[in-house]
Amino acid sequence: MSASEWPLWEVFVRSRRGLSHTHAGSLHAPDAEMALRNARDLYTRRSEGVSIWVVPSSAITASSPDEKDPFFEPAADKPYRHPTFYEIPDGVKHL
Repeated sequence: MSASEWPLWEVFVRSRRGLSHTHAGSLHAPDAEMALRNARDLYTRRSEGVSIWVVPSSAITASSPDEKDPFFEPAADKPYRHPTFYEIPDGVKHL
């Protein structure tokens, strides 16, 4: 398999303990081990991370920005999910 045929991997880096992994970018690699090593060399050159995830791009399913309104529409009819729906009594503190 030539380098142009290698699968695409998505790279997620956690910069410090307690923080979430964030998407750092993408790279091509023949397998997960090489993707992990390449991600380390490419995205954490200055010790920016404590943990790296690599995920094959083909394993990710995402919603389309063009489908934003119909996809997220059902959440709009549930106002109780938003804190503005509730009234806070006058005697309640520290919320």
